[in-house]
Amino acid sequence: MTTLVHPRLRGLTREDVARVVELTRATGVFRDSELDIAEEVVREAVRSSPSTTEPEAENRPYYALGAELDGRLVGWICWGATPCTVGTWDLYWLAVDPAAHGRGVGTALVEAMERALRGRARLVVVNTSGREDYAPTRRFYEARGYTRAAVVKDYYAPGDDQVIYTKQLGGP
Repeated sequence: MTTLVHPRLRGLTREDVARVVELTRATGVFRDSELDIAEEVVREAVRSSPSTTEPEAENRPYYALGAELDGRLVGWICWGATPCTVGTWDLYWLAVDPAAHGRGVGTALVEAMERALRGRARLVVVNTSGREDYAPTRRFYEARGYTRAAVVKDYYAPGDDQVIYTKQLGGP
């Protein structure tokens, strides 16, 4: 039986970028080009953000949060407002070190993002892959109240569908 933990959540810093890329790579599901984008996104998130878990009134392209266990970064999440929408936000990235899977780290990160968005977001959208190696990821979102809203066939590549999940938060 896996023991659930309560990770320490904190804002990410420039010093975390290499570890974020390392733990994202360790999941084994992202292509090299996707890892490059993760690095770019986390760099922008830490450049434009003070170290905080709560979004301020200012508009930033990305908000990011990390999770630590025993002083080591083991997970991260990144989200942002969806352009040209009213109250819709995208969960862009969520990755947890495989050694910490099943211990509550991903749940803690998603719940922290949702708390930060209460009153600001009415809808959170998650785009993920339909590949078989993403089945645990899809189950993860479904177990946290996200609903499969659409599937776009062959979106990422032939045979790699885009699976879109949404969750109503009741914001503006």
